[in-house]
Amino acid sequence: MNVVTLIGDLATEVELREVGEDRKVASFLLAVDRASPAGGADFIRVAAWNRQAEVCHRFLAKGKRVAVDGRLRSRSWEEADGKRRSAVEVVAHAVQFLSPPDGTGAAETPFAEAAVE
Repeated sequence: MNVVTLIGDLATEVELREVGEDRKVASFLLAVDRASPAGGADFIRVAAWNRQAEVCHRFLAKGKRVAVDGRLRSRSWEEADGKRRSAVEVVAHAVQFLSPPDGTGAAETPFAEAAVE
């Protein structure tokens, strides 16, 4: 079973791209704290698709706290110089906004959930 649940803070702004007719993808890095005495964080690439991508792009910004439910996806490609590259990312099924909009204590929206790629 390929299921991932993460809670963390956006380490980057949300980048929105069109990837074909009527398809959009938003991507961002999520900083997830390590539960160890040494501390630190892991930085995980997250991809959200279509309507969910638009909602994330509109309401999220660097530093905002979110919960992400999704699945892992690995991919590889060849760079222009011939080097082989690979990456693992989380394809989001649901993104729940946990940060209050202006310190008011209420979340901006409960969550962004949509059909994924």
